[in-house]
Amino acid sequence: MQHLNSVLIVNKLRTKPVVDAIDTLLKYIHEKYPDVEIYHEDRPDIPDGVKVWHPGPNAVPIDLVITLGGDGTILHASSLFKTGAVPPVLSFSMGTLGFLLPFHIDDYTKAIESAFAGRITVLHRMRLSCSFQDSGGEHMDTQCEDWQVMNEVALHRGSSPHLNTIDVFVDGQHLTEAVSDGLIVSTPTGSTAYSLSAGGPIVHPSLSAIVLTPICPRSLSFRPLVFPSSSSITLRISERSRASAGLSMDGQVSHILSPGEAVTVRASSYPIPCINRSSITEPEEMREGEGAGPGKEDDWVRDINNLLQYNATFRSKALTRHLRS
Repeated sequence: MQHLNSVLIVNKLRTKPVVDAIDTLLKYIHEKYPDVEIYHEDRPDIPDGVKVWHPGPNAVPIDLVITLGGDGTILHASSLFKTGAVPPVLSFSMGTLGFLLPFHIDDYTKAIESAFAGRITVLHRMRLSCSFQDSGGEHMDTQCEDWQVMNEVALHRGSSPHLNTIDVFVDGQHLTEAVSDGLIVSTPTGSTAYSLSAGGPIVHPSLSAIVLTPICPRSLSFRPLVFPSSSSITLRISERSRASAGLSMDGQVSHILSPGEAVTVRASSYPIPCINRSSITEPEEMREGEGAGPGKEDDWVRDINNLLQYNATFRSKALTRHLRS
């Protein structure tokens, strides 16, 4: 990891715990790394002692992003870098459990020291990019054209009482006509979000893949599919569809597609590098005893058991409660 000259702090709504955590982080970084510039996005609750940072093609270069909050805070941080590469992201939990939150705020000293010393490994989480076509197949200009999506792109019927009819194309070849409440195109990271709730598969985030998951399909044989990341997935609202479809990206409603219009989803060239919890440990010469070394332990395997209770039986859950009591 290169020498760090600039840090961007991204946080959720500034409740008192968040305010206290930011103040502690700022004091620590200013004292230990006085030459590092600290930035914060332009918001009414910007903390003291930082510079204002504006996203965009002419933005000040950032070497490290530090987030404080939940998974939504990391999604917001990703959205700040819509048109290019994302700096490494160091994520601190503020009492919220999530797949994207490797560190608790109490561990900030060791985590920041390791990041500045370059003793880290990163997981490059794939993102998606979108383009839009009108009913004639021509390119459409939209405000969400440049979005880089970390979790999923979802087409849904919104407030309409009618099912959507959506034609699905993979690399230009017609796959199926989907009659459903909608469709989700997700990254491996997003496979444990909306897609999972809709019955989609769980995909390891280090894989390069695109997941297509139907939302309440009319056909019981319409099952989720996993495509290579080289695929382009086009979802076109059928002319026979009785309603338009809402388009949301990472949970934010961004566009309405009318019958005949389409969105094409591809893997982005700019993944988001997330610093692994397992890589933040003492150097090898300082480690004692058994256990995996830095970067050897899989955070995802641990999280899928701790957060999702993967394959936990009634007996194992009862045993866990007994051991805790």
